[in-house]
Amino acid sequence: MVIQTVDLSCRGCGGPADIGTTKCKFCKQPVVISTFNSVKDMPMPMLNQYAATYREALQIEPNANDLNFSVAACYLKLKLYDKSLSAFEKAMEDNFDNSETFFYAAICLLKGKKAFLAQRSDINKIEEYINAALAIEPKGIYHYFWAYIKYDYFERKSLNTSPNYRQKLADAKTSGLSPTDVQQLFGILGVSRPEVL
Repeated sequence: MVIQTVDLSCRGCGGPADIGTTKCKFCKQPVVISTFNSVKDMPMPMLNQYAATYREALQIEPNANDLNFSVAACYLKLKLYDKSLSAFEKAMEDNFDNSETFFYAAICLLKGKKAFLAQRSDINKIEEYINAALAIEPKGIYHYFWAYIKYDYFERKSLNTSPNYRQKLADAKTSGLSPTDVQQLFGILGVSRPEVL
């Protein structure tokens, strides 16, 4: 099997870069997006440029999991949930070590709506992805997102679940959850935070 190398250019200054580069050595702009925080404040025209660059590079090397994550983050910011989910799932195929891939894929399954409105099959898939993220790295925000699902889907529908949302909320707090994490999560979800959380 022959793997082609993919060269990228910085969308900020046009400087040369490759897939392994997360920040441009010239202007310090992101080259390959490695976390959603890199795109959360990015203006839409720039975000579209990044997404176009990643799509072009993925034509050459469709299995580049770093690029699949990068384009998925762009799509998530653009609220293109189905495209984002597909790209995150492609990134999962070759890299099981990135807990954020599973976490953001779970977020995509809600499609910008409250968990209460989700189909049970999507909730089951969210559970699968969150449990995978927690197995890789037990971050407080993952527990908190799971607490939100447990509350908004299970508690509000009077469905029994174990552990319940209160237990997952306690897990989140003992795992280092910060108020900034909570604010960012509901910004990505695009829904209002329930008062009990």
